Amino acid sequence: MFDNLSDKLDKALHILKGHGQITEINVAETLKEVRRALVDADVNYKIAKDFTARVKEKAIGENVLKSLKPGQLMVKLVKDELTELMGGDAAGINLSDSPSIILMSGLQGSGKTTFSGKLANYLKNKKTKKPLLVACDVYRPAAIDQLHVVGEQINVEVFSDRGNNDPVAIAKAGVAHAKANGNNVVIIDTAGRLAVDEAMMTEIENIHKAISPSETLFVVDSMTGQDAVNTAKAFNDVLNFDGVILTKLDGDTRGGAAISIKSVVNKPIKFIGTGEKMEAIDVFYPSRMADRILGMGDVVSLVERAQEQFDEEEARKLQKKIAKNQFGFDDFLKQIQQIKKMGNMKDLVGMIPGAGKMMKNMDIDDDAFKHIEAIIHSMTPAERAKPQIINASRKKRIGKGSGTSIQQVNQLLKQFDQMSKMMKMMQGGGGKRMMQMMGKMR
Repeated sequence: MFDNLSDKLDKALHILKGHGQITEINVAETLKEVRRALVDADVNYKIAKDFTARVKEKAIGENVLKSLKPGQLMVKLVKDELTELMGGDAAGINLSDSPSIILMSGLQGSGKTTFSGKLANYLKNKKTKKPLLVACDVYRPAAIDQLHVVGEQINVEVFSDRGNNDPVAIAKAGVAHAKANGNNVVIIDTAGRLAVDEAMMTEIENIHKAISPSETLFVVDSMTGQDAVNTAKAFNDVLNFDGVILTKLDGDTRGGAAISIKSVVNKPIKFIGTGEKMEAIDVFYPSRMADRILGMGDVVSLVERAQEQFDEEEARKLQKKIAKNQFGFDDFLKQIQQIKKMGNMKDLVGMIPGAGKMMKNMDIDDDAFKHIEAIIHSMTPAERAKPQIINASRKKRIGKGSGTSIQQVNQLLKQFDQMSKMMKMMQGGGGKRMMQMMGKMR
C-alpha cells in the first residue's frame, strides 16, 4: 500500500538527517522533494504545493520541540499535515434511521457491487444489523447474479426484480421489502458507467430523490488516482454525497486519491477496501493511514483485526489442551484460519512498524500457508491428534498426498514440535522461566 510514495517520502525526509537545526535552506530542500513525491503519487499540484507551504510555515516557526532532532520533527509535521489533509478524524456512518438506507454510487469497475457485500457483512458482524442488499443495476450483464452470489457468500438476503427495468421502482420496492421483513439496513447497489454521463447522473439522482437515503456513498477505485478525484467532484455536484469509499488499496496504488480527495470534495473517506475477501474492509483512520504512508506501521489496526478473530471460549479450550500436552495439528489449522481471516499477508506485514521497509523487495505470497495446509489435510485424524506416531512410511504417504516432499513434511513436524514446546513453556510460570533463559543467552 503506497510503497512508492513511502519510499520517496522517506528519502526526502532523510535530507535533514545529521543537521543540527532546521533552517529555511534545508527545509526548502526537503519540502521540494516531498512535493515532488506527492505529485508523482498523482496528488494535484496545487494541493501538494499548499501542503508543503503549510509544513514549511510550521517548521520555520517551530519552537516547541527543540529537543527533537530536525528529521524527527519534520516527520511529525508531515504526518500531522497528511492526517489533516485526509480528513483529520475518522468519520462514522449514519445508521440512526430504521431502516437506514445506504445508496452506493460510482463508475463501472470501481468495485461497487463487491463493496456493497463487504459493507453488508461488516454491518452484520460489527454492528449486529440485519442488512438487505438491493440489486438496482439492470444494465450490466450478470450484475444481479453477482450480487446474489455475494449475498449467499455472506449469508445476507438480496432483493431483486429481474422482470423490472426501472431502477427507481426496484429501489422503492426493496425499501418496502426491508420494512416488511425486519431489515434495519438497506444497501442499494446502483448501475455504473465507464464514464460520467447525463443519463447515469439523472438515474442516480432520481433514485436518491425517491428513497431519501440516510447515507449516500461514492465508491472509487483508488488505482485511478487523480481521475478518481475528478469523478468524485462530478458526482458530488449532483448527489452531494456523504462520504467516499476507496477500493483496491491493496493493489499498485499511487495514493493520490486517498491523499487529496477530501480537500477537493470536502467529504470524508469513510471506508477502504484492502483485498478481495468479504472481510477486507476497514474504517478509514487518517492518522493511521499517515503513519503507514510514512513507514511507521499501524499496530492499532493490526491488534483490532486480531481481536476480531479472537474467541475467548476457543482460547480457554486451547490453553487446556496445551497444559495437557494435547495440542495437535487440527488446533494448529484453526490458528492458521484465524490469521488468514485477518487479511492478506503483505497488508499485515505493512502494519508492523519497520517491517514493510525491511521486506519491501520480498515476495510475500498470500498463499504462504497453502503447503502447510496441504500437508495437514493429508494426515489422518489420528496423525493430526498425535503427530508423534508419524513414522517414515507415513511421511512418505503424507508428502505424496499433499504434493510436497518428505523434507517439507519433516520441516513442518520439527517446527510444530518446537512451537508446541514453546507454548507449553509459556503456560503458568513457564513464561518467567523462558524469559530467564533468554536473558542468559544474551
